[in-house]
Amino acid sequence: MTVRIWDAETGAPIGEPLKGHTNAVESVAYSPDSQYVISGSRDCTIRIWDAETGASVGEPLEGHTNIVSSVVYSPDGRHIVSGSWDYTIRIWDARSRAPVGEPLKGHTHRVASVAYSPNGRHLVSSSWDETIRIWDVNNGAPVGEPSMGLTSRLGSVVYSPDSRHIIPGFFNSAIRTRNTETGNPIPEILEGDPSWARSVAYSPDSRHIVSGCNSGVIQIWDVATGAPVGGLLKGHTKRVNSVAYSPDGRHVVSGSSDKTIRIWDVETGALVGESLKGHTDGVMSVTCSPDGRYIVSAGDNTIQVWNADTGTPAGESLKTHTERIFAVAYSPNGLHVVSSSEDNTIRIWDAQTGAPVGEPLKGHTDDVNSIACSPDGRYIVSGSRDNTIRIWDAETGAPVGEPLKGHTHYVLSVAYSPDGRHIVSGSFDKTIRIWEVETGASAGEPLVGHTHSVYCVSYSPDGRHVVSGSSDNMIRIWEVKTGASVGEPLEGHTNSVYSVAYSPDGLNVVSGSADDTIRIWDVETGAQVGEPLKGHTNDVLSVAYSPDGRHVISSSCDYTIRIWDVEARALVGEPLKGHTDFVWSVAYSPDGRHVSSGSSDKTVRIWDANTAAPGADSMIQVFNTEITGSKYSNIPKSITRDVKFILSVDAILLDLRPDQSGWVRHPSGGLLFWIPESCRSGLTCAATLTIPTDGYSRVVRLDPSGACFGASWEQIKD
Repeated sequence: MTVRIWDAETGAPIGEPLKGHTNAVESVAYSPDSQYVISGSRDCTIRIWDAETGASVGEPLEGHTNIVSSVVYSPDGRHIVSGSWDYTIRIWDARSRAPVGEPLKGHTHRVASVAYSPNGRHLVSSSWDETIRIWDVNNGAPVGEPSMGLTSRLGSVVYSPDSRHIIPGFFNSAIRTRNTETGNPIPEILEGDPSWARSVAYSPDSRHIVSGCNSGVIQIWDVATGAPVGGLLKGHTKRVNSVAYSPDGRHVVSGSSDKTIRIWDVETGALVGESLKGHTDGVMSVTCSPDGRYIVSAGDNTIQVWNADTGTPAGESLKTHTERIFAVAYSPNGLHVVSSSEDNTIRIWDAQTGAPVGEPLKGHTDDVNSIACSPDGRYIVSGSRDNTIRIWDAETGAPVGEPLKGHTHYVLSVAYSPDGRHIVSGSFDKTIRIWEVETGASAGEPLVGHTHSVYCVSYSPDGRHVVSGSSDNMIRIWEVKTGASVGEPLEGHTNSVYSVAYSPDGLNVVSGSADDTIRIWDVETGAQVGEPLKGHTNDVLSVAYSPDGRHVISSSCDYTIRIWDVEARALVGEPLKGHTDFVWSVAYSPDGRHVSSGSSDKTVRIWDANTAAPGADSMIQVFNTEITGSKYSNIPKSITRDVKFILSVDAILLDLRPDQSGWVRHPSGGLLFWIPESCRSGLTCAATLTIPTDGYSRVVRLDPSGACFGASWEQIKD
């Protein structure tokens, strides 16, 4: 009834077992960011655990009426899927823990295993009804007909990393690769030990499969030929219930009914160190954290986490945001970047090195939606989903005075007046408030006029006016002294206005909207200036003027950042790509040379504003992982060494962002190389100057220069 986490190198357990289930734990899995562990149990529930502290997160997920046999996170970490002996599959919202839609029904016997496709679009399930079913995640509908004609009950099922194939394990020991498009088996049948193949897993490069059997042995297979690779891995004295590859592909981890976990060297087949012991009953599930630092195991109603580096209990948490980043801002001197997050904290970063400055600023009890720096750089103001506004000392990180209270709903936006004496805030309660910085008191009555949430507010350069944008699709300008609305609302957007900003000369306002457009307005007349700026393919979340007023920068739910020439009303260069999720906020540095951005991928990026279109001469090394700190002292050399591609193509990779499955492609669509999931959010491109990290996180750089493609593949050298 426990889950345990172990040190993959030393075999030492990390902390105490995770206890809470009232019956045996059948399955465990890490979240993609390694922050959480989920477990499914014979007590019919699913639990979420904090991977570092071991604390249970919220209440158990209840809904299944029989044993929960398999659990897994979606690739983006937003959902959990579970399979049960009640013949159903359920999808859950990982944050709210609520079920998403109705259970997926179709199997006529126990669901043995579930898995997400790496691109997150489909689910696969295997069952004792001798079928495999593929499901559409978006609508819960089955994709095609179930794979029939399987002559045995099914155990484990997994996707290949490229989403093209599925591997099920059978009670009769055979392992068959199946095509995900047709559902048909690929000719090779992997047969070895004559006992049931209980668990199977792909290697990260898709070249090999490992299987664990009822007899206690483990076998590695060549996917292309179907032949076994090396001899049987022997050591367990009872059946092997679960197998998993380490993220670098160098090791296999196995869990067994003999109550132990073992780590194997893939190249030599040798056992690495001693068996990991601590469970008091069979180990039903093992998995590696995406960063390779931990192993988590489940069995005797507990979950145990083992540290992969030091063998000691995890120390301080990683000093970086652990949830989506909603806002970024530069300090007035350009030396620092400030970010706020869904993790309730604010962080300050060195804009040149990307290093964190001090500890996180903590005090809010919910998402921090917006931040701004005072004009003199001494203070930071933040607005939160907890309905409050807080002021912080930028040097010490200490809160200044009591929170500013008055809004009756989420605070969505905050800004300082140019003289630093006032703060303006916009809220979900449809109002705008102005506050005295010195006293914290509200200056006058709330500004009322919007009929829906006020998403964004900004001061004019002379401090006399405030502009606001709302989900009523309107933009309003207000006189600060009287609180009166100036003229008629600015109308033109056909959906919510998420961001507004004044031009440096105060003559124009720029706005970004959920209608995917950016619009520029004449402040005096209220008229729209020219046609909308179009190019984003999803909501525009943030806009800002360059300090000289010549450019506008925008960010979007399409994961990109775009720079626009205000006079020509044209896109400058190519979109800035690198983030792997919504880009919530962008800001120019005071000198206009750099841009910072914050994203749902939990990273902050700093870009060179003058190289929006990366050139063919960009020299960045492929998989040259810049890692510091003792926690990564034993990262495999196969990852940290410089892999030099001689690929001679002119500017084939202006867009270095991998697709959903991790592949970087040639413009013709051909595959070039695959980026491991743990490296994608830290992937740089030519225009990226730095990605602020805590010193332990990976920054990955790719170099497409001088590469060969297709027929010239033989020119690749080590």
